[in-house]
Amino acid sequence: VAPTQPPASPAAPPAPKCDKLASALSPKAGDLGSADKPIVITFVPSVDVGLITKGGTAMAECLTKMTGLTYKIEVGTSETASVEAMGGNKAQFGFLNTFAVLLAKEKYDVDVLFVAQRKYGVLKPDKTYTAFDFDPDKALAGQLTSYYKPEYFSKAGSGIKTLADVKGKSFCFTTASSTSGGIIPRAVFKAMGIDPDKDMKSSYAGGHDKAAIAVYDGTCDAGVAFMDILTDSSTNLAGKFPDIAQKVQVFAVGDRIPNDGLQAVKGLDSKIRDITVEALLKMMDDPGGNAVIKGIYNYDAFEKADFAKYYGPFNDTLKKAGINVADLVRK
Repeated sequence: VAPTQPPASPAAPPAPKCDKLASALSPKAGDLGSADKPIVITFVPSVDVGLITKGGTAMAECLTKMTGLTYKIEVGTSETASVEAMGGNKAQFGFLNTFAVLLAKEKYDVDVLFVAQRKYGVLKPDKTYTAFDFDPDKALAGQLTSYYKPEYFSKAGSGIKTLADVKGKSFCFTTASSTSGGIIPRAVFKAMGIDPDKDMKSSYAGGHDKAAIAVYDGTCDAGVAFMDILTDSSTNLAGKFPDIAQKVQVFAVGDRIPNDGLQAVKGLDSKIRDITVEALLKMMDDPGGNAVIKGIYNYDAFEKADFAKYYGPFNDTLKKAGINVADLVRK
């Protein structure tokens, strides 16, 4: 009997097309974008830093070839560190998470250029999408959306099936300044009369993937992250922990939150801003370039949008819930 052949490995994505744009610039030595004064793009450390660094570096190298400008990346030690990098003009562009966008707008009036789009729902092994039966937006599975949701999960057999069941248990948030993994879930628990600091054993795992891993390995009884961290292709937890979907079970999802995206510092040279936008859109339309960008934060597309379209209304919603970004900035 012939030996069973192992399943074929998924085909590697094509190399990105990084052809020089007709509008490419030629900065002089000492000018922003020259080799001795590169444009810095900051990334928030919402998932594995090594993953972000690898994908971000590949993206920066492609942008450099396309635009004639020199780019380099940095991954902030926290979401607020990336905000401060932009505020001090140590970074000219940022891929900030939602709450960091609100902070950066309030404190430094950054310009929003893109809002990211992702295919909504839970990725299945056949690469199609489904959604949880309890998700009111389940009909959107597989469609591009400019928003996402928090998802709450627990260790199988823990008995945690509702948010109320978390009281008295150990719970992993992601980071204090994460929108879906910290700010919003804490507000939700407080609205229910559950004090995250007194009525449960709360801790911060340090990232969305780390929160899911902490529940998987038993460090925490339950946790929260962006939907759907268990099948997210960039963090690839299902590949690293093949039984994670059996050991960690999602039991609730939260309300819509505008996606993260790309921002620029106020007053940035319009030529630099415009050609960077042009190059990123061209990369996103190219299968190889798309794979590079998707590998960072699992983006599927970019939507050109300013602050007022998504973040402004979300900020108003937060204020109604008693969360005032301006107050946090003053602290």
